Amino acid sequence: MPHLPIHIPAPPAPAPTGLLKVQGTKIVGENGEEVILRGAGLGGHLNMENCYPGHESGMRKALKAVLGEEKYDFYFDKFLEYFFTEKDAEFFASLGLNCIRIPFNYRHFEDDLNPGVYNERGFQWLDRIINICAAYGIYTILDLHAAPGGQNIDWHCDTGHHRALFFEHIEFQDRAIALWEKLAERYKGNTWIAGYNPINEPTDEEHIRVLAWYERAEKAIRKVDPDHIVTTFGPPLPNSAYACHDYSNYGFPGSEPYNGTPEQKARLERSFTRKVTYHKEHGVPIWNGEFGPVYASPADGADWEEINTHRYHLLKDQLALYDASRIHWSIWLYKDIGFQGMVYASPESAYIKRLEPFLAKKKRLAADEWGADASTVAHVFKPLEDWLLTEVPGFKARYPPMWTPTHHVGRLLRNILLSEELYPEFAAYFADLSFEQLDELAASFKFENCKQREGLNQVLREHAAK
Repeated sequence: MPHLPIHIPAPPAPAPTGLLKVQGTKIVGENGEEVILRGAGLGGHLNMENCYPGHESGMRKALKAVLGEEKYDFYFDKFLEYFFTEKDAEFFASLGLNCIRIPFNYRHFEDDLNPGVYNERGFQWLDRIINICAAYGIYTILDLHAAPGGQNIDWHCDTGHHRALFFEHIEFQDRAIALWEKLAERYKGNTWIAGYNPINEPTDEEHIRVLAWYERAEKAIRKVDPDHIVTTFGPPLPNSAYACHDYSNYGFPGSEPYNGTPEQKARLERSFTRKVTYHKEHGVPIWNGEFGPVYASPADGADWEEINTHRYHLLKDQLALYDASRIHWSIWLYKDIGFQGMVYASPESAYIKRLEPFLAKKKRLAADEWGADASTVAHVFKPLEDWLLTEVPGFKARYPPMWTPTHHVGRLLRNILLSEELYPEFAAYFADLSFEQLDELAASFKFENCKQREGLNQVLREHAAK
């Protein structure tokens, strides 16, 4: 059975602004009128995060072994179709938001065993989202979230190891640039694309290789497409924006409740100011590509609504800071299974009901980095952390040094080792399902089958036009 066809709406009329461009600290249309991009990252769609254990390609391999290739292709084709539709774009635009960042995985475009041979379907999935968004007046930002070899040491770049091999092998760097050349060729002149985000959250211990790669990537993209905005690192370049990510510890499980005290507000402002010092000094546009709290659910205890009230308060104060600086922002994220999403799969949906025992186990084990309450497993891991610090005190300075020992141990032992060992258990929930049942699971992510996080969406609505 071949892949299902991807239904791509016809491209709408060009954006009334024409191609966006950088003018000093602002992003403007061709007529010079300022455009402030405010919206969200799409979430675990073309780069999947948090709905399963481990990293995406490992999870997919486990599912293919259980489902067989035909059912495996069918399930993911339907998941990708249902996850974002016109109803999603209509709702997003109704909040006054005007930009969606599209995180994507290089694996949609090429295979590691056949590099440089591109899969047209990957581009078609992008075409589909870009055109759907454009029909509702929504710009898109293309974001390479998972690059060949892995550009950071996290699970979300889909490598399954704890090293940014992207910066250790020129072949990986060359492949990412070649992919961007293909993307630039396809989308040059598209007025609904606000810009290109060449790689997400690079972690280069030497702080040199990342600058060299960005210099190469910017030149390669500009040679093909001289007009679109590109996010870059290093010295200020023409028509370039500079990104920061501004997550606050107040927004995560186990944190101090945020009440908006003068001390807490001052800490928020200090953190934001530090992250945008470069932008202020060099007079370049500020784009906050990711931020946002994690929200509690009834399973987190009787005080879950009170927790979320604190998190909404935090979000309001963060957005007030952004309003004052008139920056561009993209909250993380639009849709998920209930951690942060503006929209999320209903607890009554086929996917959540079927996976409920497994999701509860993942939560109990703190197998996910995102939104996990590690205090539930501290009795297991704290002795190991103490032992490591006693035997190898240098562990405290492990890269990145701002991470605590708890962070490092959790990444390696829970988010990688433990999570990967959970693959077979996760995949077993899909065993022997019919095509109809797989379609029902995938349809759990349709907008009409999802819940809306009203408190979050109201905060975003209030700040969308400021």
